[in-house]
Amino acid sequence: MRWLTLAAVVAPPLVLAGIGVSHPHELSAASAPWWTNMHIILAAVFPLLAVGHWVLLRGIGGPLAWASRIAAFLYIGYYGALDALAGVGTGTLVQDGLSAGGGHHAPDGRDPAITSLFVVGNDLGYFGAYCFVAAGVLTAVVLYRGVGARAIPGGVVLVAASALFSQKHIYWPLGVISQLGLAAGFGLLAWALPVAREEAPVRQAVAVA
Repeated sequence: MRWLTLAAVVAPPLVLAGIGVSHPHELSAASAPWWTNMHIILAAVFPLLAVGHWVLLRGIGGPLAWASRIAAFLYIGYYGALDALAGVGTGTLVQDGLSAGGGHHAPDGRDPAITSLFVVGNDLGYFGAYCFVAAGVLTAVVLYRGVGARAIPGGVVLVAASALFSQKHIYWPLGVISQLGLAAGFGLLAWALPVAREEAPVRQAVAVA
């Protein structure tokens, strides 16, 4: 069972790290097809990072645990908006030729509609990313209260990687490093959990949080 938990929390950030290696640093006519298709794929993968928190907190009650679950849920919604607007939306517009001959261009050559999508998407995405950081802090605290010092390495790595992710997305190289850090943090925390939760004091220890 521990191996299933480990795989469930480690696989999504590893997939994101692999995709991040090929993430274009700029949206252009040449990169637009992969930019669009990549973000369509990411729409199904990004939410799985939040699932990692839910898996680690499975069966644990208390206000801090529920606050982490809620923060992870908010990450899904608002970070997903970034993926849809600044990813699929802008890529589709560029492929349709809006920034390469059609529409009304700003002085920098980019259509204002595309700029607006980036602005709104980034604003929503940052809020979602900060919710993810909050979930990381809360999950780390909850598991520390449940299993003690065994949760410290994973908790520290998870929070640090979440903070890096909030600023660097999954762009190479720092964004990819953030995903590898998330995989390590989630994995260390999953390994720190008791093998049989029913026989462990985790739930009782955090119920008073």
